[in-house]
Amino acid sequence: MKPQLKAREFDLSNSRFGPGLSTTIQRILLSRGISSDAALDQRLSTLSPPEYLAGIDSAVDLLEQALKQQKTVLICGDYDADGATATALAIRVLRSMGLHNIDFLVPNRFDFGYGLSPELVTVAAESKPDLILTVDNGISSLAGVKEARKRAIQVLVTDHHLPGSELPDANAIVNPNQPGCEFPSKNLAGVGVVFYLLIALRARLRQSNWFEQQQLPEPRLENYLDIVALGTVADLVPLDQLNRVLVSQGLKLLRSGQGNPGIKAILDVSGRDFSQARSADLGFAVGPRINAAGRLDDITEGINCLLADDPMAAHQYARDLHHINLERRQIQDQMQADADRSLESLKLDHNNLPWGYCCFEEQWHQGLVGLVAARIKDSIHRPVIAFALSEDNSVLKGSARSIPGLHIRDCLERINSQHPKLIQKFGGHAMAAGLTIETSNYKQFKKAFDEATRELLNEEDLQSVLWNDGVLDDTDFSLEFASTLENLLPWGQGVPEPQFQGRFGVFSSRCLKEKHLKMQLARPGTSKVLDAIWFNAPVELMSLSDGLIDAVYRMEINRFRGSESLQLQIVYAEPVSPD
Repeated sequence: MKPQLKAREFDLSNSRFGPGLSTTIQRILLSRGISSDAALDQRLSTLSPPEYLAGIDSAVDLLEQALKQQKTVLICGDYDADGATATALAIRVLRSMGLHNIDFLVPNRFDFGYGLSPELVTVAAESKPDLILTVDNGISSLAGVKEARKRAIQVLVTDHHLPGSELPDANAIVNPNQPGCEFPSKNLAGVGVVFYLLIALRARLRQSNWFEQQQLPEPRLENYLDIVALGTVADLVPLDQLNRVLVSQGLKLLRSGQGNPGIKAILDVSGRDFSQARSADLGFAVGPRINAAGRLDDITEGINCLLADDPMAAHQYARDLHHINLERRQIQDQMQADADRSLESLKLDHNNLPWGYCCFEEQWHQGLVGLVAARIKDSIHRPVIAFALSEDNSVLKGSARSIPGLHIRDCLERINSQHPKLIQKFGGHAMAAGLTIETSNYKQFKKAFDEATRELLNEEDLQSVLWNDGVLDDTDFSLEFASTLENLLPWGQGVPEPQFQGRFGVFSSRCLKEKHLKMQLARPGTSKVLDAIWFNAPVELMSLSDGLIDAVYRMEINRFRGSESLQLQIVYAEPVSPD
């Protein structure tokens, strides 16, 4: 559907920046809630101390005891990039602190589902752990924690997800979102919570002279920040100031060449230069390749890549992940084609679309339905739930993606209260959720979901809006300005990369790889020619070769064989009829 173009709002009177920032840069920052130089400070010294985290002392007690008594510790993580990075970080740092008996166990999503389930505890118990450390999960694992405690296994829960009305009976819980926690940032990813726990543990061990007694070098935790940055960006948590510091410092480490061998290897196989690494590289190149392993099979391959110290071994893992990701793309493309076909007749008349759209095909892969739901949601600007059959064909497992204006978990809660037993189980957040229903209830659920969204949304919510940062001055079309934008912040969730609106004349265009459009543009009234690229351009505009367009675009630096040039990356464009 055609989006409505809107410029982000800002108020220059709120600016508390010192001299040196242009008005354009100030308006970009102000529209993202950043109004002072202090908010741009990305030094590690600005991080909040771990003492504010509720439960941190009890958690450190458990790990200190495990170290000094050489207990067996088992990391139980989640099967996504945040869980993988949190797992790898905990293992790497705890080993460097002198813990010998440590391993990890991550549930296969198809066999166990999410979190520390009783079934997973049964498998974990085979390795006889003294302590289970959950990372990026556990806050909702009441039954699993109970099962572990019954087996005399200590449990330390580290998580960042919202808790339910009841907390698990763990030996210790560290989660900035648990009741009573005064930690100032509630946006830490799972890997960020683990990083803070390790900071507190190092401080405790330093006080007791542990490293001197064991003749161990004290670990420099800043040397692991690229792992933290990867998990933070890949999990799409808001990049508030604390998370921006973690990501910025992690990228700095990567660009120095001293980063994690596995991350550098994945960047290499995906055609990215680690010396120019940006948050987008973590989000669109590294994260998806690690996530692909968890979506199609087992995240273990991704964790092993992050644990590899030998560059050759890291590259082999990275190549394996790359091939898994290619397979993921092929399966996803087929699923998307199935979804598009079923949508085609409905999309001819946008008013006939359900307000809440459900889709299901028997052959769909349950590990990829979330990606399909997200793509359809972007296409029709409606809340979408895509379903796939479970492994034993007994139930449907759905993955939901929402639009601004609808808290998808609250919507499922509403359906659950209005139609008891229609949903077997569900959970999630404002913009994404998961659920399980009986296969025979699919038609009834489709109807209930559409009805619930109609109750919770209005017509205006269904209008897609493409936000931008307004029109640039002619002087802003420069390498210097593009470099300033690139280095200003680690852009991401909550602080979207700047994009601008403008009218351009098309001098020439050519098709690349049958789906991308390479163009030369000029602003009306100017003679300066600008290179532009439009990835995955609409088929109907592939023949565009002259005339005027209104476009939304990003400024970027095109680096090729040691040279740099300004390039516009087109996000959206539409032809303009001549007056």
